[in-house]
Amino acid sequence: MLNEPTREKLVALRLGVIAEAWAQQQRDPRVSELTFDERLGMLVDAEHDARHSRRLARLLKDAELRIATASLEDVDAGTARGIDKPMIRQLATCGWVGEHLNVLVTGPTGVGKSYLASAIGQAACRKGLRVLYRRVPRLFEDLGLAKAEGTYSRALARLSAADVLVLDDLGIGTVKEAQRNDLLEVLEDRYGRSSTVVTSQLPITKWHEWIGDPTAADAILDRVVHNSFKVELTGPSRRKEKKA
Repeated sequence: MLNEPTREKLVALRLGVIAEAWAQQQRDPRVSELTFDERLGMLVDAEHDARHSRRLARLLKDAELRIATASLEDVDAGTARGIDKPMIRQLATCGWVGEHLNVLVTGPTGVGKSYLASAIGQAACRKGLRVLYRRVPRLFEDLGLAKAEGTYSRALARLSAADVLVLDDLGIGTVKEAQRNDLLEVLEDRYGRSSTVVTSQLPITKWHEWIGDPTAADAILDRVVHNSFKVELTGPSRRKEKKA
């Protein structure tokens, strides 16, 4: 049996998973058939897997994804949907994050834009990347409140720190001058350093008009559109299909 002093030392070293795995080995009559290297490897695997699971759970919690259960493996891919399996596999590798590229997802309401964006975020979390999800209307509200509370710089810093920032529902409602400036600040901080996923019911060709001010629109689009993957989802509303 695992003696108590050794168990206590493992726990003190924050290796409680190894302590428990070792105790389980000692209770297994087949353990004598394993070599020392095999047993050690199993202990290390147990600790590694536990740490990975804890980190993934923490990353997913911090990401605050709109659809926490979304997964790229469950995305309905096909030519009729506007996204194919090779694109899904490319997004799942998250190699685009290392290249500081963006992903722009457009399409009519209900086609699965938020699901796809959440699934991309989940894939990034599984790669150990820091992800943060925000609906654009709520983002504007939060940044306006941060200005009033004197925490604007801190709020921008948190947005900038994310390896992948998901901006959902761009283009809803009208945008004010202060909000245009906020959006530009967020994207400027991230340009060439990290990746942003944007969803919108508006086609990309309409974004300039929605932003309004030509100078601000040029600056914003320059930072997000040209260095991006573009996914235009099509097909019937998924919400209507679920109700049927």
